[in-house]
Amino acid sequence: MIVTGRRKSIAFFIALGAGLVSITVLLYVGWVLLNWRTGILLFLGLVLLAIIIGGVVLNTIFLVREIRRNEQHDAFINAVTHELKTPVASIRLYLETLQSRPVEEAKRQEFYRIMLAENDRLHSTIEQVLRTGRMGASRKLNLTSFDLNAIVSECLDRLRTIHPEPAMHLTFAPAQPVPMRADADDVRAAVSNLLDNAIKYSGKPAQVEIETRLVEGKYVQLRVRDEGPGIPKTELKQIFKRFYRVPGALAAKVKGTGLGLFIVRSVAQRHGGKAWAESAGPGSGSTFILQLPLKT
Repeated sequence: MIVTGRRKSIAFFIALGAGLVSITVLLYVGWVLLNWRTGILLFLGLVLLAIIIGGVVLNTIFLVREIRRNEQHDAFINAVTHELKTPVASIRLYLETLQSRPVEEAKRQEFYRIMLAENDRLHSTIEQVLRTGRMGASRKLNLTSFDLNAIVSECLDRLRTIHPEPAMHLTFAPAQPVPMRADADDVRAAVSNLLDNAIKYSGKPAQVEIETRLVEGKYVQLRVRDEGPGIPKTELKQIFKRFYRVPGALAAKVKGTGLGLFIVRSVAQRHGGKAWAESAGPGSGSTFILQLPLKT
């Protein structure tokens, strides 16, 4: 209901702006036809017309942009609220079960594993929000030397712990070796977000291919290919914006904060690299590429 109301508001302001511009143009054309000999007034009127039209267009653009920004912020708050409440509720449920009645050892260990996974999920959400704030604070890079393949393997091990192997199939083709000098925490966050994003939007079982490759001896590319629903070409650049999520039924089912790919792009830019996505369109899967210099 809220989304429908905002769409009506956007349509109203666009229609209002177009109507005002049309009326202004018609009035001015009529005035010109009746007073075509008064050159100076004609020139001044032309300038005034341009100012009025420009003001109306800018006002409409800003109003529509503000409505969309508010919609994205509301969606972000709802998503973060869900991402925070769900693991907390799950952990509480298992703790109450352990407290209220005896549980056999095998079941107890399963409860512990699930609670740890939910705790990791909660920590990941909080870290995403905090990291997004730090991205905008011009924080200096903490440069260290490391191998990118080691970070990718570390992130893959974490995912295999959280998700059982039948639910996903991950293949990693590393380029050996990939020595880098960059901010390891930032790079780890970017890699984790790319892998998490690929798994969330893939079908079940998730089929994800990860590859690192050297480019021109100066850069390294991390390529993450999924067999998900694909991305329309008009959305390939939009998805890296903060809070942005591709509209559609799948976005409503897959929960998220809309910050993951924004963090990926921010990490790339802070290191002098770039991030982009490739997709042939809906139903064709997607490939996300993170390109970083070997030395920052």
